[in-house]
Amino acid sequence: MFESMKPHLAELRQRLAISALAVLVGFIIAFTFHNTILGWVTKPLNDALVQVGKIVEKREMGTWTVSGNEANTTAVGSGKAAQGSAPALLRNHAQSAETLHRTLKEAAAATENPRLQKLLQQAASAAQELAQNSRILRRVLVAEENLTREKIDKKLREKSFNGMITTHQVGGAFFVALKVSFFAGILMAMPVILWQLWLFIAPGLYDNEKRMVLPFVIGGSVMFLVGVLFAYYVVTPFGFQFLITFGSFLYTPLINIEDYVGFFTKILIGFGIAFELPVFAYFLALLGLITDKTLKDYFKYAIVIIFLLAAFLTPPDVLTQLLMAAPLILLYGLSILIVHYVNPYKPEEDETEYDKEEAEEEDEFEKAEREMEELERGSGES
Repeated sequence: MFESMKPHLAELRQRLAISALAVLVGFIIAFTFHNTILGWVTKPLNDALVQVGKIVEKREMGTWTVSGNEANTTAVGSGKAAQGSAPALLRNHAQSAETLHRTLKEAAAATENPRLQKLLQQAASAAQELAQNSRILRRVLVAEENLTREKIDKKLREKSFNGMITTHQVGGAFFVALKVSFFAGILMAMPVILWQLWLFIAPGLYDNEKRMVLPFVIGGSVMFLVGVLFAYYVVTPFGFQFLITFGSFLYTPLINIEDYVGFFTKILIGFGIAFELPVFAYFLALLGLITDKTLKDYFKYAIVIIFLLAAFLTPPDVLTQLLMAAPLILLYGLSILIVHYVNPYKPEEDETEYDKEEAEEEDEFEKAEREMEELERGSGES
């Protein structure tokens, strides 16, 4: 038995060696651009930290007060100017002085007394100058208030939220670069890995089945990429923001980059593998191993397995688990449609013949019962 397995083991070793070599080549290429890749990897976390920081600031600004020169206290944060604030009063004074200027100017033009006219003109000029000075002073106070507000905002950010990404190891940055490069190498080598998988199982297929190599490799690579992109652009932003927001008013998040990279790659690879479900269903249906009836019968068990898989591969919150479980359920339904098209369920001929024979026997039994009832009625009448 072991002797018969030796050729298969040698074939498997060759396919694994080629796949490992493809991953190594992809790793070398990715390590050259590890800074760019690492920026792409940490972008969802940085965006989540920024969004959570804005949420924290908005909530804190409603109660934040800052003291001025020990004598004055300026309340800011509500976004509304106090009714008795200096800029509002100066604006009212400028409007009043402008109105007084126009009134005095009209009165000077209407009077015929030269002495009174001169006094009214001087008063009008003074009112106009007062209005201009009030406007200038108001602009200075507004600028000063805005500068003070910016200082307060900066101080508030430093006080309320200062999340950051850190490393706790001496060579942490180097090992993280290795991890992200290896992850990128797997993504780049995925078509080669699927090609080698196909070549390993192709000898056991018929000629018409071997022609499906391109759909298998291309479809598998595309679905894996779709799963990775879905996890990156949909799942991680919601998941990271939820997890960081929770408790951010009590604790400052200092994210360890080593733990984050491992967590991030697990989510993306998990989603990539999960999105391969229609491809593998199509391949198994092509081999005649499953039918659409098989998937329908096991649907209730698949739901439980999907939610367990989502709980294992995603962060421990309901939102991201649903974001993974919902697409998997849809993909399972899509797999049923694909399998129904490729290998639909057909009742076996033996079962059909057995059903026909059973139906004929039931008809004969019913005919015999009717004959017995007729005989009994005939004997009763006689």
